[in-house]
Amino acid sequence: MKNLSVCWFYLFVLVSCQSEKKIDRSVVDEVKKSSEVKKLSEAEIIDHAIKWGNEISQEAQEALIGALQGAIAGKGVAGAIGFCHEEALPITQKTAEKHRVKIKRVSSKNRNPDNAPNEDEQEVWDAYVYNAENNVDNRPNIQKIDGGETLLYTRAIQIPSSLCLNCHGEPGKDIDETTLGTIHQIYPEDKATGYKVGDLRGMWSIYLPKKEVVKRM
Repeated sequence: MKNLSVCWFYLFVLVSCQSEKKIDRSVVDEVKKSSEVKKLSEAEIIDHAIKWGNEISQEAQEALIGALQGAIAGKGVAGAIGFCHEEALPITQKTAEKHRVKIKRVSSKNRNPDNAPNEDEQEVWDAYVYNAENNVDNRPNIQKIDGGETLLYTRAIQIPSSLCLNCHGEPGKDIDETTLGTIHQIYPEDKATGYKVGDLRGMWSIYLPKKEVVKRM
């Protein structure tokens, strides 16, 4: 009982002292705000991850297309093959470093074997292929990996225009002999031809740390 009385005494003194000063309400509000734990549902986190993934993949895609168009204008289609081989990854990596995420482009019909789907990506890629074959829209997707600590964002990549067919269309029809020779020289295991406009070409694969997604909300 004695200890309880002492506690009440100190509380009374503290309140009395504070009453003699004007409390800065902005400081109180800031402390309160910083002390609050934001309660987010999994659905809210997934929704935000998809929005962020859309932004990142769009940014990376525009950077690649812009650079490729410049290479074609300056070096021709055959010359642009070498440009893609040397510059596509650094361009994508620059976007990845900006957002502090990991970015890949994957496909089972890859030009570079390094772009084959890994174990985490294979099931989603198979679903995208199935949807494309059955005229079902492919929408951006989120998969939880690493025990839920990482959110794997994926988005289908389609052949957007006839410009892409110069390198990915039918050999002898869309792809001329010079360009085809360059492709086989640089990518001897190439599988990325025979496409038409609108075909599923691959998918963006972006690894988003869940804690970074939450921080952005």
